[in-house]
Amino acid sequence: MIRKLLMGNLTTVLIAVMLDQLIKAIVVATMPLGSAIPLLPFLALLHARNTGIAFSMFSEFGDVGLSVLAGAVLLIVLFLWVKTPAERKLTHFGLAIIVGGAIGNLIDRVRLGYVVDYVYFHTPAFDFAVFNLADAFITVGAIIILLDEFVVAGLGNRKSADVGRRSD
Repeated sequence: MIRKLLMGNLTTVLIAVMLDQLIKAIVVATMPLGSAIPLLPFLALLHARNTGIAFSMFSEFGDVGLSVLAGAVLLIVLFLWVKTPAERKLTHFGLAIIVGGAIGNLIDRVRLGYVVDYVYFHTPAFDFAVFNLADAFITVGAIIILLDEFVVAGLGNRKSADVGRRSD
């Protein structure tokens, strides 16, 4: 079971990295920097460069500092992943897409010195950050882990407690 879980996790990471890098390559090859393609009144593809991390924070750290920071966070996530029990499949999936997203952005940071972003949500009154698929993987992975921890595991604990009470 552990081998199957490990292979599934590694496959998920590889697919996430490949999708992220493929889409970024298409954006770079087909859209000049700063150009936008409106898709919906609130959504556009916008070719941008992010020299920081999420929402361009910490851009003053420079390429090496941000790469080291991203690598450290990746190591912490990998440590948590190894410590996660095998039966927590949803958490494993969440961690796999987080790792895939982190690797995708780290590849950009090391190779280019910035991260390619292209998804732009906006309204006339609200201007959201530009982000990419790797950022979405990281965010969705974190949400999956939280849901698994607080909702799914919580429901399992309540069912176990109910069964325990009934047998008394």
